[in-house]
Order: sequence, then structure tokens, then C-alpha cells
Amino acid sequence: MKKSLLLFFIILFCSGSVSRADEGMWLLPLIEKLNIGTMTTLGLKLSANDIYSINNASLKDAIVSFMDGGCTGELVSAEGLMLTNHHCGYSLIQSHSTLEHNYLRDGFWAMTREEELPNPGLSVSFLVSIEDVSDQILSELKPGMSESRRAEVISAASHSLERDASQGNSYRASVVSFYGGNNFYLLVYDRYTDVRLVGAPPSSIGSFGDDSDNWEWPRHTGDFSMFRIYTGPDGRPAPYSKDNIPLNSSSWLRVSIKDLNEGDFTMVMGYPGSTQRYYTSWEVDEILKITNPNRIKIRGVKQEIWMEDMLADPKVNIQYASKYSASSNYWKYSIGQNKQLVSLAVIDKKKEIENSFNTWVNEDAGRKSEYGEALNLIRSSIEGRAEYQNAYQYLNECMRGCEIFDFMLYTAILSEALRSGNTERTARAAERIKNIVPELYKDYNPSTDQKTTKELLRLYRNDVPAKYHPSFYREIIDRKFRGNTGKYVDDMFKRSVFASEAKLTAFLSSPKLKVLENDPVALAVNSIIEIRNILAGELSGFENRLEEGRRIWIAALKEMNPGETRYPDANSTMRLSYGTISSYEPRDAVTYKYYTTLDGTVDKYMPGDYEFDLPRRLLDLHERREYGRYASSEGYMPVNFLTTNDITGGNSGSPVMNSNGELIGLAFDGNWEAMSGDVYFEPEIQRTIAVDIRYILWITDIFAGAGHLVDEMTIVE
Repeated sequence: MKKSLLLFFIILFCSGSVSRADEGMWLLPLIEKLNIGTMTTLGLKLSANDIYSINNASLKDAIVSFMDGGCTGELVSAEGLMLTNHHCGYSLIQSHSTLEHNYLRDGFWAMTREEELPNPGLSVSFLVSIEDVSDQILSELKPGMSESRRAEVISAASHSLERDASQGNSYRASVVSFYGGNNFYLLVYDRYTDVRLVGAPPSSIGSFGDDSDNWEWPRHTGDFSMFRIYTGPDGRPAPYSKDNIPLNSSSWLRVSIKDLNEGDFTMVMGYPGSTQRYYTSWEVDEILKITNPNRIKIRGVKQEIWMEDMLADPKVNIQYASKYSASSNYWKYSIGQNKQLVSLAVIDKKKEIENSFNTWVNEDAGRKSEYGEALNLIRSSIEGRAEYQNAYQYLNECMRGCEIFDFMLYTAILSEALRSGNTERTARAAERIKNIVPELYKDYNPSTDQKTTKELLRLYRNDVPAKYHPSFYREIIDRKFRGNTGKYVDDMFKRSVFASEAKLTAFLSSPKLKVLENDPVALAVNSIIEIRNILAGELSGFENRLEEGRRIWIAALKEMNPGETRYPDANSTMRLSYGTISSYEPRDAVTYKYYTTLDGTVDKYMPGDYEFDLPRRLLDLHERREYGRYASSEGYMPVNFLTTNDITGGNSGSPVMNSNGELIGLAFDGNWEAMSGDVYFEPEIQRTIAVDIRYILWITDIFAGAGHLVDEMTIVE
């Protein structure tokens, strides 16, 4: 191993021509130069221009950033019909659900365009173009600039480029940093805000397996939902209106229902959120000792309370379903990531790269002068900020888990109006808040939050040094309640105007500044903000040094092997990854095949269980083998499959395409054995889990009776 340290480094960071073809999240404009040869060898039958083109319709025009980058979606018809994951649409499905119309439990299918449901606040964005503007940005920088001054200059230059790119059109432009601030690209988007819910299976299908199966293989989850993008009558983006029309799509994905075989070429395009492949051993150590343990412990306490109430009350179940799902996803991710970072000895592997770097940099005085401080800057920043980082994360996780505190933040404009003494301004502010109060409290259960707040405030007090406690601990809990957090919380929920929708509405009818300023929630929140600002100030100094160290570190790594091409870390910009359909061996004597079937789904069935229940109709259709044209040639109904594609959070809902660029499934998860993948890629075991498009179509057409949606699609048999 020692004699091949440099080769190891190349394998970790370099292009597909040297490393495994399935590693890398590649920038679309560089595919022709860097990747098309390897992709063609693997089986791709398209050109780089078919994938990404500015002047002609291409695959990129069928892919959208969903929920401002939280997920990915793809067009599957000429009329704006879009697919994404069920878990991506979960909060929207939940927002439309009531006890009378529980779409989370029963599913939702619009049988006409008039039945499609609008979603205020939801947007999707199409990528128009990507342009390398590194030279324009970097030419503005001067040697010896401080990090803060450097950031100011980059910001000014970026705003100028963004302004020029969006003049005379309705596009949105953004300059984004790559490779730790060593390169910059200008990305231009077309954003649509009228996006309507069209269809979603019951959660017993769309979330089948829930927490137990999350991040695990084998999976049996129908993780999909359908939306439609609408435009104004002129075909351009427009706010919701009954007069809007479905998007007349210039590009959409054909849908293949052919059999999938081991070794078939696969391609994923989407918006991966964040990876840390260039992290050093010290940064990985921080994840292991601070970031993940904190998240696991705090969210575990909160989720246990939520789940108990959700199982006891159907209304609470609807109210907290989306919140619980959002919290638990990265709670379990953190458990798995820590386990795999240790089992795969990632810190040791990072140290090998650092040792190789130190040898290289010390061989030349010029290198040492330019890059020699990189690792020291990173190490000293990570070690120096540890105490503040721990307290800051605890503050955010614990206090944001106390939902009652959030409501007070909506009254800032009212506070200003009351202080001004202007009665007309105060009345307008109060009325504005009153109009949103029903929506604020729609998914809120006071008794659940009261129990959660007690436990999270206790947890913060016990685990965080007293010097980082918000002042209400000392000034109110200790002095007035003799340190009894439970009694303090009970009193707060009894007296605060924010404790219920009725109380806040009544207060807004005749608001008083003194009442607002002395409200127990306001006193707590103001002290939380005060300590957060103190911690943020302490962290900012370390952050500047850390960013400088990371920038120098990545620049040095690029120079170490100038002939090799490395992909940048994910940053919510569109990327492409390629690979193959593939089984894997997670451990000794165990082999996981590359697909699952409905037989396996039914084998997991547990009547009445919130994770593994199934609709009676699905069971009946399966028993009769009524699969229509969506069954495999061997007669089984495919559900999920595995590929070697490189993805991360944000890729949820991304299309998995075959060698012809046809849709064969939706990416929705990764596998447990490779949970370290955001930090270190393990080609032998890292897999993408996708829901088979044939299962999606079968659920839509035969299970739900919404065949009219399938009829919109271009099906390849």
C-alpha cells in the first residue's frame, strides 16, 4: 500500500478513464471532453450533444430542480407531466390531506386536469446554460487579499455577471463556486411556480418499509409521485391561475418497459446536494465525534415523542408525518455514516492522502510556500472550533425542535409597528399575521410540542456547558422555577399567546407591545438569538481560515496530478453520473441481486403495521398476477433495482436512464454499506437504489386506474 500512495490518490479523485466508471458527478458542458468515450464504451448510444445542448433540445431540458434543489424531477410527456419521488412530494401530499381526505393514507389521483391540486410555494427550475466564468472572477482577485475581502470581490463580480445574464429575459442567473472556490460557473435557470399535484400512491406503497428499510437493500418501495407544470397562456412562467395551461414541453423522456439486465448501462442526471469528497482526516473526525452523534441523540429524543403521539392519534399522524420523515431521514443516515466511516477506516485512508501530499509539497520550496499551510489551516480551524461547533449544533437542533419558538418569529413586523406607535401600521401588520395563522397552526399539536420542548430543553441543559445556555435558563428557569424545566414549559404553554391558534388570533385582535415583549416565548427566543449570535461570531473566525485552507488544499491536489481530471464536490447544480446495473456483495458469503419483486414486497407484509402494511387491492392484484404489460418477461412484477451510479441527497427523484436516454426508473436511496459515500467513494459496494418504472406504471395504470396518465407518455416496449 505504501508504494502506491500516489496511485491511491489518483483512484480516489480522478476521472473515469482511470478510476471506476461509476464514480463521479460530472458537469454537463465537460462531458464531450472528459466522459463520452468511457460512456460509449459502457454502452451509451447518445452523443454529448444529445445530453447537453444550449441551442437544441437535449436531455437536460427534461430535468428539473424540484423544491429549489431539494430533489430532482423529470418530464415524461409533452404536456408538462413530471415524475419525482414520493418522499419529495410528501410534504405537499400531506398539506392537502385531512381526516376526511387522507391522501397520505389513501393516495391521490387526479382523473381530470381540473382535479390537479395547486401547491403555493412550490417551484421547479430548468437549466438553460452553464458557462465557465472562472477567468472573469479570478482576474478581480489580488495576491495577499484577506478571505473576507476576497469574498467581497467575488460577490461583486458575481452579481455583475448575474445581472448581465438576466437582463432582457425572465431567467434567473447564479454564479456558483466549484473546487473550494478555485473555479466559478454561471448557471442560468428558467423557473416555474405553478406546479400541481397529479398523483401519488398511498404511503403504504410510496413509503413502504419507512424507517426500517430506509437506506437498506433489499428495498420494496414505490417511491414516486406525479406533478404537472403549468404556464401562463403565453407559455411563459406565471403564478397560479385557473387560466394557466400545461407546459408545452420541448423535451421529455421516453419511457422504456423493457427488461433490465445485469451490466446494462445506466445514466443519472439531477441535482445532487452536497458531498465532501475532498475532506481531510480532521473534518471526518469532526463528523464522527460531533456532527453525527449530536444529530442522532437529539433527533432520536424528539422523534420518539412524535411517533408515540402519531400512532395514538390519526390527526397528529397527518400533522407530523412530513416533519417526522424529514427529521428521521438524516437521523438514520448519520447512524449509518458513522458506522461505515469507522468500518471502512476512512480516516486512515484520508491520512494516507495527506501523507502523500506532505511528501510532494516538501519536495519543492515553491510548492511549500504556496500550499504548505493548507492542512495546518484546516486542522487548527477544526480543532479550535470544536467547543463552539458542538454548542451551535445543539442550539439549532434543540431549539428548532421546540416548535412554539418558531411562531414568535412571524411577529417581528408587528413588534416594529407597535414600537412606532402608528395604529394604522399596527393594524395592517396584525391583519397580515392573522391571515396566515391557520396555515401556521395547521400541522401543530400543542400537547406534542409541550412534551417535546420539555425533553429538548432538558437535553440542552445537561449536554451543553452553562456558559452557552441562553439567559432564560438562568434568569427564569433557575430563579422562578428552581431549575424545574418541566414546570417552566408548562407555565409557558399556559401563558404564552403562541401556545395555540386561538390564543394568537385573540391577541392579534388587540395587540399590545408590553404583552408581546413579556411573553414567555418571546423572552426565550430573544435569549436564544443572543447566544446564537455569540456562537456564530466565535465560529466565523475559524470559518474564514477553514475556507482558505480548503481552497488551497484542493488547488494543491489539482496540481499534484495536472494530467488528471477530477469532478467537483456536489453543490446542488446539475450533474451526470454513469454506471451499470449491478448486484453486490456486502459481506462474506452474502450476495445481493440487482432487483426486487412484488413477491418480496408481499413477503414483508404485516397487516396494520405502519411500516409494512399494504393496500388490499395491491394484494389482490398480485395474487391474481394482474400485471398487464408491465411484468418482466419472466412473469414477475419488478419493484426496485440497483445501479453503480454516484448520487447523493438532492438526486432523489432523478431519472435513471438506459443507453438510449430512456427512463427506466427513479433514483431514491443509497445502500447502508456505503453510507460513507459522501465523504469517501467505495466502488465495490456503493450502489444507487431506484424504483423500476414498470412498477410506477403498474401502480398508476392498473392499481389506481389512472391509465390516462400513462397514455400521455411515450412508451417503448
